[in-house]
Order: sequence, then C-alpha cells, then structure tokens
Amino acid sequence: MMAVLTHIARLTKLCISGPGGLLGVFQFAVIVALGLIGVRISVLLITWNADFYNAIQKLDVPGVIQQVKVYFGLTAISVVIHLASVYLRRMLQIRWRHSLTEAALERWLSGKAYWHLRDRTEAGLDNPDQRIAEDCRIFVDKLTDEALDLITRVVGLISYVTILWSLSTFALAFTFAGLDIEIPRYMVWAAPIYVAIATVITHGLGAPLKKLDFEQQRREADFRFALTRLRQNVEPIALAGGETAERSQLSQRFAALAGNWQQLARRELILGFFSRPYFQTVLTIPIFLALPAYLAGRVTFGGLMQLRSAFQNVVTTLSWFIFSYKDLAQLAATASRLSHFLAAADGASRAVPGAGPEVSQGERFRASGVALSTPGGRTLAPLPELELKAGGTYWIAAPSGHGKSTLVKALAGLWRHGEGSIERPASVSFSSQHVYLPLGSLAAALAYPELPQAFVEEDYRRALEAVGMAHLWTGNDDDWPRIRDGLSGGERQRVALARQHLHASAWIVLDEATSALDPEAEEQILATLRRALPGTTLVLIAHRAPRGIGEITRIDLTVTAETPVARGMPTPAVAM
Repeated sequence: MMAVLTHIARLTKLCISGPGGLLGVFQFAVIVALGLIGVRISVLLITWNADFYNAIQKLDVPGVIQQVKVYFGLTAISVVIHLASVYLRRMLQIRWRHSLTEAALERWLSGKAYWHLRDRTEAGLDNPDQRIAEDCRIFVDKLTDEALDLITRVVGLISYVTILWSLSTFALAFTFAGLDIEIPRYMVWAAPIYVAIATVITHGLGAPLKKLDFEQQRREADFRFALTRLRQNVEPIALAGGETAERSQLSQRFAALAGNWQQLARRELILGFFSRPYFQTVLTIPIFLALPAYLAGRVTFGGLMQLRSAFQNVVTTLSWFIFSYKDLAQLAATASRLSHFLAAADGASRAVPGAGPEVSQGERFRASGVALSTPGGRTLAPLPELELKAGGTYWIAAPSGHGKSTLVKALAGLWRHGEGSIERPASVSFSSQHVYLPLGSLAAALAYPELPQAFVEEDYRRALEAVGMAHLWTGNDDDWPRIRDGLSGGERQRVALARQHLHASAWIVLDEATSALDPEAEEQILATLRRALPGTTLVLIAHRAPRGIGEITRIDLTVTAETPVARGMPTPAVAM
C-alpha cells in the first residue's frame, strides 16, 4: 500500500510541476470549493425532507407548495454547480495529462532511453506507447475523480454525522441473554459498523482486481501492437501470402486478452454479488433502523425521512472505498506501471560506467581496444584499431554477420555492450538501410531530424533533384502520405540521401544506405553526393565497393589490428 501511495505522490508531483502547474492547483481548489457548496446543498436537502414530509403529514397545502419551490430552487443550484465542476475537472485533467505526458516523453527520449529500453519487457516496460498515451490519461482521470470525490466526502461526512447525531436522540433498548441493553444514538454507531463490515468483505472479494487489470492493459497493448505491425508491413506480408501466419499470431494474442478478460469479468461478478445488493440496500436500511422510533412515536414522519436522508448520506460517504474499489484498483495498477516505466527510462538514459565502450568527442573517428558483445553476453570478434581522419572517403568491409552494423551503433554511442574507447567527431550524420520517414509533410521527412522551417523550398527541390526524386515535390502536402506509403525501398533510400544533401554534415556514415539501389544508380547518387559535399568525410559500410566517389580507403574488419589497412591506409585495389 505504501509503495502505491508513493507512486501516486510522485506522479502527482509531475502533474503539478509541469507548465501551468499553479493554475492547475487553483482549478483543483475551485472544484473543491464547488464540491463543498454541493455538500451544503445536500445538507439543506436533508432539512427539506423533514419540512416537506411534515407538511404532507399535516395536509398543509401552502407549506407543501412552498417546499416544492424550495426543492426546485436547490436542484437548479445543484445542477449549475455540478456542470461547472464537471467542466473545470475536464480542463484540469487535460492540463495535468499534458504535464505528465511531457514528463514521460522527456524521460523516454532523453539520453536515447527509447533505444536502450527497446528489448526490455519487464512489467511496466512493455509497450511504451501505451504507457505514455493510455496510462498518463487513466492516471490523471482516476486521480482527479477519486481525490476530489474523497475530499468532498470527508468534509460532507462531518456535516452529515453532525446532523445524524442531532436527530438520533432516541436509544435502542432490547434484552439479550437476560440483560437489559440500551444503545443511545444507535443510528450514529450503526452507520460506521455497517460500512466497516462491508469494506472488509469488499476488499477480500476484490483484491485480485489490481493484478488482473494490470495484466489486461498489457495484453490489450500486445494485441494492438500486433495489428499495428501488420498494417506497417502490408507489402511483405501480402507478397509472402502470410495471412494464415498473421491470423494465427493475432488469434493467439487475442486469446490471451480474452482469457484474462474472462478472469476479470468473473472477479467483478463475484464482487458485484456483494456490492450491488449493498448499494441498493443503502437506500432502505436507514428506514428499517429508524422505524422502531417512528412506531413508538419518538419521531414524526418528516423526522423519519430526515433520519433516512442523513443516515443514507453518512453511509454512502463512508462507502466511498466500496463504490470506488474498481477505480482505485485501476488507479493503483496504472500508477505502478507508469512509475516503473519512468524509473526505467530514467535509468536507461544515464550511461552506466563500464557498460560498453567509452565514447568521447573529438575531431575524428578512432576506435581503440574495442571488443563488442551482444545484449545476451556473447562476445563478438575484436575490432581492429581504427583511425579515420577528416576529409577522406572510407569503405568498411566485412562479410555479413561480422558486426558492421553493431560497429555503426557503437560509433554513434548507442552500444553499451563491450569494452574499449571510441572517439567521434561532433558533426556527424548517420544513415542506415532502414529508412525512417516521420509523420508530416515531405519537407518534414527531408529536414528530419531538424524541423521543416530549417530550410527553404529551393533547398528541398535541389536535394530531391540530386537524388533523382524531384517529382516528389508536388506542392500539395495532402498527397505526401499516400506517396510515402507507396515508395519502394530504393526510393526511400534516395529520400534519406537527399537529407544528407540538406544537412551537409562534416562527417556522413552510410550503413548499407544504398543497398536497395542498382549499381549504376548507386554510383551516380554517390558521385553526386561527393561533388556536392567535397569537404565532407564519407564512411560507407557496404558489401560491394562503392564507385564514382574517387579514392577510397578500405577498412576490412576481418583483418587484425596489426595489419596496416585496418588503420585506414589507402588500398589501391579499391581506389576509384
């Protein structure tokens, strides 16, 4: 319980400390104030019960008409307060959700935590998209609803108990085992005892809900993720005729989702067998308890109805835990998931001393004593000593599976598995064979990772023309999503190379960035890139020797560190 409360407190602090946090606190205070006015209306309605029903008992027609007017007046005020409270609560929820989402995004993106967390699937770390999109929403919604409700109920409880105490002037007298027993103001004591017993039963029946809700959220996300992957890979799936295999995967994930859903439904049914009758009897139990006093002539009919209303308000207020149990279980599960995710993202964004090669910034690429390993601990072949100086063109060659792509990740400072030291230049741009085209316009795709306004239209046209894709610039951004989804692998790689023309970095690392192009197209595009950026250092990782870009220094990763070519010496055999 303390751990859950700690999670909730930390997340709440993130909500409050975000942009507009003080305004959010003010909104919260206004909503609480409206809730207290609502409590005052409820107190007046309790008094109204006595006046109205006493007027009926006395057949006082003018009095009845007056009380009807009072009732509709109080109802109108209550409606206005309720609607204002609901609106302000919705505004508060989106404000705090914005703050919490920004905090989650900051932790996920800082220090490339999203990269380092990609293979971790512990509880709370799977499906980061759901943690950020769904859990932030659920947490804020449940927190504001339950916190505001609790504050209002606590204040209301004091008022309702005071009224019930003043009305319960009679005692309950009975004989038990030969003893005369008298309980003064018994209706005041009956309410908390009644609720306490019900609370213990509710918690016993509903305890498994937190775990089941936690698991349901994970399985829902897994199923949605599988659907998203299918949508993003429609072409290879369609070409391979993979519908049966995909259907099997989706069916398995949905079966897991449905299985947990059935357990959740059964547990809610078991809880409902108690909570639903309890909810309905709350309205009638007070009449049964006060009926002896009424039949004995100790209270009037109006007093009976007033007692019923006061007792009902006390019990329903004390029953907050019972009525909110499912929402509280969901709040606890969401807070745990979100807290674990944020903590893991914080940890992943910080480099751990001794975890992977030590990366420093310099004026060149240099790798010394580098031996990389897989996340599972398997050691890869040691890398040769590398020293790539500015202004040259380098071709890093090795057979498939020899660690070329892993080396690129290490040079980029992403790989935390292995040892050694790596020096890398400040201005370096990486491009891989797997091209990422972000959402948005064509300009956004070309400018990435910069924003579209970093360049002008002429820059975009020139860059596209350099890679033979000038026809993409239609002047209509609405066409781009359809065009983007229809691009071939080679066309996507051309767009990625157009980015290099735009950014003109001092160093460019191309990791199989032309693998989808035919040799003639590759030669033409690389030659154009070299002419456009004569002072840029090009580092190419490729299976075949690049052509059309002048003299190349070949670096063979299969050669030992003592061999001269491993240190970046020119190799005439591949010089173009």
